Amino acid sequence: MEIIGGGVVSNLLKDTKIPKMFRARQIFNKEKIEVDKIKEFVFNELSKDEFSNLIQPNMNIAITAGSRGIRNVDIITKSIVDFVKLKGANPFIVPAMGSHGGACAEGQLEVLASYNITSETMGCEIRSSMEVVELGYSELGRKVSIDKNAYESDGIIVSCRLKPHNAFRGNYESGPCKMMTVGLGKQAGAEVVHGDGMGKISENIPTMAKVVIEKAPILFAIPCIENAYDETCHIEAILAKDIMKREPELLKYAFSKIPKLIVEECDVLVVDEIGKNYSGTGVDPNITGTFSTEYASGGIKVQRTCMLDLSEESHGNALGVGLSNAITKRIFDKMDLEKMYPNCITSTVLASARIPCIVANDKEAIQICIRTCTGIDKSKVRVVRISNSLHIEYIMLSESYYEDVINGKYIGLEAIDSPKELQFDEYGSLDTKIKICEKTVKV
Repeated sequence: MEIIGGGVVSNLLKDTKIPKMFRARQIFNKEKIEVDKIKEFVFNELSKDEFSNLIQPNMNIAITAGSRGIRNVDIITKSIVDFVKLKGANPFIVPAMGSHGGACAEGQLEVLASYNITSETMGCEIRSSMEVVELGYSELGRKVSIDKNAYESDGIIVSCRLKPHNAFRGNYESGPCKMMTVGLGKQAGAEVVHGDGMGKISENIPTMAKVVIEKAPILFAIPCIENAYDETCHIEAILAKDIMKREPELLKYAFSKIPKLIVEECDVLVVDEIGKNYSGTGVDPNITGTFSTEYASGGIKVQRTCMLDLSEESHGNALGVGLSNAITKRIFDKMDLEKMYPNCITSTVLASARIPCIVANDKEAIQICIRTCTGIDKSKVRVVRISNSLHIEYIMLSESYYEDVINGKYIGLEAIDSPKELQFDEYGSLDTKIKICEKTVKV
């Protein structure tokens, strides 16, 4: 597709004024586990008799590793591997990511490698396969499958992150139960879980998870939870028999830790980079308000959203672009439909893969969003800019927010500098960085 600047579209947008913007910092609860203490924390959890006694010498232990951009996932996974070795057992890692990685064994290894999880770094084998074993049927009549390598092990440790989901609400969202049914279910299992649509997934996950717990050798789960700064703040081991009771309790805690865009409303949201390492849908709609289904809500209230770039860690999977109003040619050129479409076919949610308006560069992406906003005063357009949806401590806001911020209207939000024009290079790419210092404006 030929998309170049200087044509009719560029001419229509060239006089659209982009407001001056200033840097701001959002302040959230900083409770966390220090990185150099994570291994000790994992060992302390697993050393408790109820977990330690489940791992016996010479057992073959499968440890799950998913596709999300979990902070410290390599450290957490390696810590579990090392503990299993300490007990005299034989650990191996199983990619547990449903249809991600292009729904193929090689692609899933590639995803793990991008998170520094390889056989060399972990010190154990990684057994990647899309082959599954059928365990039976849930009480709702859904077929339950699980990764063959994991099933044939002597025990499975479910390592994952526990957090709110980006497309539905329920007592079990993203966590151990989803990892057991969607992640370990590979493409076949993930498709069954999603097959009734997002309106039913909150029922399918727990009912299918019960079958996995009953018929597969699940030893325990060890989910982590992250704070608003994308830092590990909680790690807890849960016996298989206690997962169904404990997970909903931990989900409430996870909800209390998610960050937000404190201004709550804007006209245009600019996202510098999207990717699977930030969220399953490129951006976390719990932050951006760009939900792909009607079964979840939240995030900032916004009229137009543009996305400027795709992370390398996504390996061409630009799922999430369909939730924006405009993207750059840069993103479009990086798309790998063979990586994107297996995801949305499996989940039954096509909205995330739709192609929005494509423009030549960053500047035009922002301009087309501003120009097409309705019902607002364009001279006072409210623009919020974020690096990505996972790291929102530092953001940029248009000058229409400035007086309210320095006068203390928004609790937990402080100005770092004063409004200035955004700088673009000769090709229309943004030069202005979001984070350069932490000095706040004195008022």
